[in-house]
Amino acid sequence: MGTDRLDEVLDATYDSLTRYGVRRTTMDDIASTMGVSRSAVYQYVRNKDDAFRRLAERLHAEALARARQAAADDTSSAERIRGVLAAKLDLVLRLAGDSPHSAELLDAKARLFGDICHGFTGSLRHLLIDLFTEAGTPATVEPAEAADICIALVIGLESVSDGRHLFGPATDALLTGLLGSPVTTTPE
Repeated sequence: MGTDRLDEVLDATYDSLTRYGVRRTTMDDIASTMGVSRSAVYQYVRNKDDAFRRLAERLHAEALARARQAAADDTSSAERIRGVLAAKLDLVLRLAGDSPHSAELLDAKARLFGDICHGFTGSLRHLLIDLFTEAGTPATVEPAEAADICIALVIGLESVSDGRHLFGPATDALLTGLLGSPVTTTPE
């Protein structure tokens, strides 16, 4: 199976998703977007559900790779934690910004994507626990609790219109408390 052609199928699936949503997208829509026959699309995916599942896996894997890179960077603990959190926020805001339908790929309760969403959040949680274990937290907060608090912050920022703008000051305030020393956002 050609990876490039599969990527084209997933790109066409995403394009169809942004226009029609998961339920209304058909295999014909995906094929038409690619400019190929429906049978050509079936060479790369089993059906529409498979196409959307693979798309969700790809998007979450890309975001997780960014989070892992941020966690491994040679920067301060606060910057590394902020990078992990930014990977989650960026994924959500990108999808929500592309189309109201795109956010369907983030539905942790969805039959097709729920396990992908849960796995992604679980992987981020483990990265954060490791970072907080390394950096240290106040005696009253365990690293797992600090990770959960950070994830809750990002989930809250995902739901407000200026979440990207609030990300820096919100993470500064939170990490100052969780790391026990003043933290400030570095200008981008």
